[in-house]
Amino acid sequence: MPSDAKILIVDDHKDTLYALESALAPLGYRLARATSGDEALKQVLRGQVGLLLLDVRMPGVSGLDVVRYMRRVEQTQHIPVILLTGFGTDQELMSTAFALGVADLVMKPIDPWTLRTKVRYLYDAYRRQRALEQEVRELRALVKDDPGTREPGPRPALPHPDTRVPPQRDSPTATPTTDRT
Repeated sequence: MPSDAKILIVDDHKDTLYALESALAPLGYRLARATSGDEALKQVLRGQVGLLLLDVRMPGVSGLDVVRYMRRVEQTQHIPVILLTGFGTDQELMSTAFALGVADLVMKPIDPWTLRTKVRYLYDAYRRQRALEQEVRELRALVKDDPGTREPGPRPALPHPDTRVPPQRDSPTATPTTDRT
């Protein structure tokens, strides 16, 4: 994932989009918006989305439908999602959301401080994970291309450590020495 990945905010109400953007602006992350599930899917599939704030109930493609689709596509299945709802949480919604791998379910109206804390944690964790994956790919490429790593035959075994430990003088199992001069 490029370091310029954005946070995608999806809601069918423009006033909610504005409120969410205002709450997240102090973090300094790139923000993008979508007003429908279809538009959200298009942006997610284009790449460069590092976190999705997604309204649950939207006309047409719902937030849960977006998450279901994302989890089936390899390039989007690990993008963290925070679902937003203004209709209250019920047990069925919570069970479905968390079974789909949603990171959190947040009630509207949203406390800006709490939202910023959650977003910062999830977005930064996702970016760190992607950076580590990139580093692993680069290291594997280096090892694969290094002719010194392609030695024929088995590697020499490491010497076996000596398991015998000499007895200590003060221990009760130590054999007494008789030193008479």
